[in-house]
Amino acid sequence: MQINAVHLHTLRMPLVAPFTTSFSTQTERTVILVELTADVDGQEVTGWGECVALNEPLYSSEYVAEVLDVSCRFLLPQLLTFQQQRPLTAEMVATCLAPIVGHRMAKAALEMAVLDTQLRAAGASFADYLGVSRDRIPSGVSVGIHDTIPELVTAVEDYLADGYRRIKLKIRPGWDIAPVRAIREAFGDIPLQVDANAAYTLVDAPQLRRLDEFGLLLIEQPLAEDDLRQHAQLARLMTTPMCLDESIVSAEAAADAIALGAAAVINIKPGRVGGYLEARRIHDIARASGVAVWCGGMLETGIGRAANAALAGLPGFTLTGDVSASNRFYEEDITPPIVMMDGYIEVPTVAGLCAEPIRSRIEKFTIETIAAC
Repeated sequence: MQINAVHLHTLRMPLVAPFTTSFSTQTERTVILVELTADVDGQEVTGWGECVALNEPLYSSEYVAEVLDVSCRFLLPQLLTFQQQRPLTAEMVATCLAPIVGHRMAKAALEMAVLDTQLRAAGASFADYLGVSRDRIPSGVSVGIHDTIPELVTAVEDYLADGYRRIKLKIRPGWDIAPVRAIREAFGDIPLQVDANAAYTLVDAPQLRRLDEFGLLLIEQPLAEDDLRQHAQLARLMTTPMCLDESIVSAEAAADAIALGAAAVINIKPGRVGGYLEARRIHDIARASGVAVWCGGMLETGIGRAANAALAGLPGFTLTGDVSASNRFYEEDITPPIVMMDGYIEVPTVAGLCAEPIRSRIEKFTIETIAAC
């Protein structure tokens, strides 16, 4: 593959409802799309990638303006220099970009675009590339923090009526025991888990231990992302399984967390760990270690959502993840919508990572386009 052109499109997409976590409230999502055109064995092919970075460095140190800068100034020149020596493939992207320290979300978006181009040229689906045999995956939903508990109960009731097979509640100090209790009382023994997005410290262990009475599937990332040791300590104090999200930035981090006893479960987000190929490595390590994994979400458009659905078809994904339908977050998606039926989402079988994006939709939401090379 020889890259001919790369365009970075910045889109602003409104959410169907505000989404509140322990660190922010989002009413819209700013999306960076990577449009990559390359020559593959004599044919010109276009592939797409999506960056999951937020507008501000709240979930991660990466943010939209920084991703655009590092992609144009460092990452893309590195790829272009590399391809002068040999044809580029998706499997080489991580090694090629390794000299640039960090910036995993930006790297993941570029690797995704190269991989999508490669698969479209070969006429192969991402599921086939991964060796996925499942044709559908169960769909769970992430429920943000609400202004009142009655509003939360109504929202969960609606999601259950839609058919979602697992509920995840966002929590933070002051919004934890009462909402979880209310959902248990309202809906009984539904599959339920909570996500703190690093909002607590080990001092809060007595409060967090109160969650044990509710029979949760797991508690996700209660402490800071660099607190593997303290997560291991908290895991020994609680009966609720400990799940890590922000702490797992690579296969090496996953192996360390497992070895320390800090993670009984891992949430794999491809954009956070540097791409789908690294996500597969984390899956393989966890599976070999007997640790369950599930696929998290970052409010992806249909591009990333479809790729996540294929990834979640791998055998180690034994827990229901956050691969929800497009209409969970967007009234209009930029691909044909990802649809949930009877609590499941189909694993895509189209060539590439996703169905062909809809140009008119991309143009509708685009606020800036950079011809990066």
